[in-house]
Amino acid sequence: MRVAALLKGVNVGGNRKLPMADLRAFIEGLGYGPAATLLASGNVVFETDTDAAVLEPMLAEQAKTALGLDTAWFVRSHAELAPVVAANPFPDAAQVRPSHVLVAFHHTPFPAALLDDLAAGYAGPERLACVGRELFVDYPAGIGRSTLPQATARLKFPTAATARNWNTVQKLAELTA
Repeated sequence: MRVAALLKGVNVGGNRKLPMADLRAFIEGLGYGPAATLLASGNVVFETDTDAAVLEPMLAEQAKTALGLDTAWFVRSHAELAPVVAANPFPDAAQVRPSHVLVAFHHTPFPAALLDDLAAGYAGPERLACVGRELFVDYPAGIGRSTLPQATARLKFPTAATARNWNTVQKLAELTA
């Protein structure tokens, strides 16, 4: 099966520098491949028969040794990404401003009660919705000036997550098909 591995925080703001050629070589060196990367933000697509629950921690551990990279990995197959695309609760925003709609990928189902807690104490313009392990966020006023990250940190939203904008999520679903 073809899967996408999404690495947390790679090449973002000067953190965790990793050339995509090195990421492809790492994946292929483990016997998975052929590998293809998307953008320079830690997205790699490859062939595997290994279950994601086994693959994620193994890739994280191997990356520490081989690449000196300590970060979380989130693996999704096309069978998992296609429903994410179909479940988008903000299709209007995704059509008009796809770079302002993010999907945060988690290892476990997102605790929906946190959204109620957020609504009780945060009045920003963002819209949030969780569907299974994914948290969808629409940033109508843009991401850069949003105070949502501070509000979610106060509420202890799960930090073991990585986010991709709508264009990237769609492309990863296409590449895994």
